[in-house]
Parts: sequence; structure tokens; C-alpha cells
Amino acid sequence: MQIVDAQIHLWGTGLPSNLSHRQVTAFTPAEAIGLMDEGGVDAAVIHPPGWDPDSVAMAFKAVKTYPGRFAIMGSLPLDDPTSRDRIARWTDQLGMLGLRYTFLHEPVRQWLRDGTIGWLWAAAEKAGVPIATMATDSLPEIGRIAERHPGLRLTIDHLGGRGGMTTLKDAAAMTHMPALLALAKFPNVAVKATGAPGYSSQPYPFPAMHLYLRQIYDAFGPHRMFWGTDITKMPCSWQDCVTMFTRELPWLNEDDKRLVMGDALCAWWGWNRPAIT
Repeated sequence: MQIVDAQIHLWGTGLPSNLSHRQVTAFTPAEAIGLMDEGGVDAAVIHPPGWDPDSVAMAFKAVKTYPGRFAIMGSLPLDDPTSRDRIARWTDQLGMLGLRYTFLHEPVRQWLRDGTIGWLWAAAEKAGVPIATMATDSLPEIGRIAERHPGLRLTIDHLGGRGGMTTLKDAAAMTHMPALLALAKFPNVAVKATGAPGYSSQPYPFPAMHLYLRQIYDAFGPHRMFWGTDITKMPCSWQDCVTMFTRELPWLNEDDKRLVMGDALCAWWGWNRPAIT
């Protein structure tokens, strides 16, 4: 069974602007590989963070240095008119799987609502470029986009929540669940089950989160539910994040685990990693 983390951040300079991340000036590919090996994680998808202007270059170097261990979800400036012309060849870049955006603040939330960035969804659908997004307060808008662009593969980050951009825990952090589950009717929408331990006030195995993981599984199925960590926010080790899913969720059978822990993500984002037996 291949174990592929749907989201991590790597950086070499500066402190994370999101205070829920480890407040260190670097989390390098070499450091990540060491911890991944300890935790039994085969590969991870890098989401270059904005606080390090060199994080994109670091991500591309990681892909080259550690073949098969890393891929990238990048971004293009939404306020740059030239961005739409770059989408057609976006995944020609080594290791680049797609695009990722956060729609939690203005003005981008307004752009999502009023159609300012309608070109993004149309161009990505035409080019077959998947998009991941954190849009907790805008999930109905994501549904409308999914309906208008059925060929566009959309992924909702962090169980639909705000990740570490809130101090809310347990049920208080999951009030968005009805809006998230409503998106399951669109076959082109999937969910990253990333960062579940970070939403929990309880220690391992973070039982308060099991209910919400089961709801996502029941609604979206194992082909559209992707394990991951956002490890630099987590209150536990990579191994604990793995075993929370592989040992502590008895309703996941072995076939489901293969999908949720890596196979489904690779298929959804088109990452043709070497098969692991």
C-alpha cells in the first residue's frame, strides 16, 4: 500500500505567517524525507507557502532530488492577466500536478462570488488541470462552479475547514460539515482529509474526528477522500497521522485504505508514481 500525503509545506527562509505552523525558519526536503521514512510515508505533495519567496524553487528541487517522493500543487496570480494563458501548459512542469488556492479572505472571496475569476475554472477544465481550494465559507459557490464545469476536478482542503487558521476544536471546528457533504453530489468534487488531528482537543487517536471522517467517507466514498497531514501544523508525529487511519478506523477495509491512503489521490491528480506492492 502506497502512503501519499496530500499536503505538506516546505520552506527555507522566514517564519510561517500562519501561527499554527511550527515557528521555525526552515522545514527542508531533507528533513521531511527523514520524518517521512520514520513515519512510513512514501510520498507527499508540496504546497509551496507564500511566506518564503523561494519555496517554489525549493519544491522543484525536491522533485528532482528525490524522484517519486514529491510532487507539487502550485498557484498562479489571480490578478495577473497572463495567468490564464499559462494554465494550458501548467502541468508540463516537472512534478506539477495542479493548482491550489485559499479563498478565506477578501478580495478573493468576492472574486469567487462575482465571477471575476471565472476564467480560472474554464481554463483549468479545458486543460485538465485539477484545482484544490480552501473555501470554508464559500462551499456553495464551489458547488456552483463544479456544476458549471463538470470536467474540472476540484478538491476541498482540510475536511472543508480552515485548517490552523482557527483555534476552534472538535464540533466547533466542524460546523461547515452540512455544506461540505452537500458537495458530494458533484462527481468532480473530492475532499482532502488533511490535518484531522489539528482539529481535535483530544490526544491520539483523536476520537472526536472519527465521526466527521466517517461522514465524509459515507458521502464521497474512498475514491474521493484523500489522507494527508499538513504535518507542520500537527500535534503528533507523521506515524500517528498514518495509524489514525490505518488502525483506528475499523470501517475502512483494506481496499478502502489503499485508495484513501494514496491510490485515489494519485488517480485524481494524475500522479503516475511507480507502483508499490
